[in-house]
Amino acid sequence: MSNKLKVGIVGGTGMVGQRFVQLLDGHPWFEVTTIAASANSAGKTYEQSVQGRWKLAGEIPDSVKYIVVLDASKVEEVASQVDFIFCAVDMKKNEIQALEEAYAKTGTPVVSNNSAHRWTPDVPMVIPEINPGHLDVIAAQRKRLGTETGFIAVKPNCSIQSYVPMLHALQEFKPTKVVASTYQAISGAGKNFTDWPEMLDNVIPYIGGEEEKSEQEPLRIWGSVEDGEIVKANAPLITTQCIRVPVTDGHLATVFVSFENKPSKEEILRRWSEFAGRPQQLGLPSAPKQFITYFEEENRPQTNLDRDIERGMGVSAGRLREDSLYDFKFVGLSHNTLRGAAGGAVLIAELLKAEGYIQAK
Repeated sequence: MSNKLKVGIVGGTGMVGQRFVQLLDGHPWFEVTTIAASANSAGKTYEQSVQGRWKLAGEIPDSVKYIVVLDASKVEEVASQVDFIFCAVDMKKNEIQALEEAYAKTGTPVVSNNSAHRWTPDVPMVIPEINPGHLDVIAAQRKRLGTETGFIAVKPNCSIQSYVPMLHALQEFKPTKVVASTYQAISGAGKNFTDWPEMLDNVIPYIGGEEEKSEQEPLRIWGSVEDGEIVKANAPLITTQCIRVPVTDGHLATVFVSFENKPSKEEILRRWSEFAGRPQQLGLPSAPKQFITYFEEENRPQTNLDRDIERGMGVSAGRLREDSLYDFKFVGLSHNTLRGAAGGAVLIAELLKAEGYIQAK
């Protein structure tokens, strides 16, 4: 009998759900035992339910092919079979909020890939290397939900992973103003070139809701836990433009930043190379050994060459130089479906297990 924790993937047939299935295959701590999706997938095997819509390179893992998909709305049935769930459903915001709370109230921890609960005051939104202390808010959330073991934790938007880690490593110099433009892959919309042909040879200068998330979510991550809720930081002032570009995976950012105490280029590069967080200290299975990698070459990082750095869980930077309007400018890159989505959520779950928040039922 395996002593791995039993995991359910709710919303397991969509693109992010598929990525969870792939990432968790052979995971040292977690085993996918249950997959749930909409009622029209329920009752089929996982292989049948994703037939013709498996979007990832590589085959469906044998370990999940024959799992019979459950109806995600049958919360008690799904929850009774697992120690915790990953949630990656495609529903309206209020429906997702209700569904995730229903799971949490059964005593089941929910690690969510959805945006629905990102601004719920007592739900931690975590980049594990940056704000692991926000997990402290879970005690207040459990009280509100009336559960001793259940809770919801969420990961932030994929766009911000391409520049927030670099800024975070420089917090001691107090960034005051940030301008970031993100060039985002089509998998961020859950699509590939086959089902989105109009993206070929094209750039679309708009992604609904993305700019507000990119400007506001970093402030919540840099916020503090006060009286059982997360109070967002009031600096730096961030403005963004988010653009869809014709690449499969990887979000690239161009960033301008000014500081209260301007560092030297050498100080910035040293902070980046030395930066490590709780996942590195704990040696979590999905943690990148080197969180931020800096490229000296003028034409790096490149989306196609560098998005898979540290198995897609590291972030990379390049082209750091002084600027005429701001103090510095640089380019950042992160893998949007690994670090930015499913991989980031798996790392959160590993952190929650290591810190005692997720246990076998």
